[in-house]
Amino acid sequence: MSMDLSGRAALVTGASSGFGEAVALGLAKAGAKVALAARREDRLRDLAARIQAAGGEAHVIVADFTQEDQAQRAVREAEAAFGRLDILINNAGVMYLEPVATADLARWRSMLELNLLGLIAATQAALPGMTARKDGHIVNIASTAAHVANPMAAAYSATKFGVAGFSEALRKEVHKDNIRVSVISPGMAATELRDHIAVPAVQSAVNKSAAAMRQLTAEDVADAILYTVSRPPHVMINEILMRSTDQER
Repeated sequence: MSMDLSGRAALVTGASSGFGEAVALGLAKAGAKVALAARREDRLRDLAARIQAAGGEAHVIVADFTQEDQAQRAVREAEAAFGRLDILINNAGVMYLEPVATADLARWRSMLELNLLGLIAATQAALPGMTARKDGHIVNIASTAAHVANPMAAAYSATKFGVAGFSEALRKEVHKDNIRVSVISPGMAATELRDHIAVPAVQSAVNKSAAAMRQLTAEDVADAILYTVSRPPHVMINEILMRSTDQER
């Protein structure tokens, strides 16, 4: 199975850890030029150094994807660095879990801005170049929470259901321009995502559940993304829904 992405230019959001870091390494190994975007510059610099030491090409972009203008600037900077943008991996996100009755709405608003609106802004900025070239691939990271809504995850599921709905509507708008749109929906994974949970009792319960199963790794999810973006141009993987074998919900 070919994973050759030589000559392709990619932007990975949320590249400082987890899925983003793993897929950036995988893209570079497959030959793609990779723009790394996130807020934590030190981690991005370290990742870029590792990619470059292995013979790859990486460009660091410090951006806060809760801010529409910064999300769009990141895309423009990636295009300027590489002359084009072929692959956009919209991965930046947080997971704030808490009961609806006592939820911190400011926290939920920031999650909505990052998980959904930042993704939309980056996508919007990438479309003109992809449309002009009649070539491009947008991969949006959702979650099993885009399919199953559980207690404490009302707003998180709302953002991820939103990602799934946005992606399907976008696919129908841009397929005529040879732009592919894919959704990757992982289940419980061993990443920093659970560290965002601000309610100790909820965080403890989720961590206990995670510890009882063989969780997905960031590399597992990166492999799914790499498979998706390396298919022949006539093949569009609409969605990959993946869980640990031990995960019920």
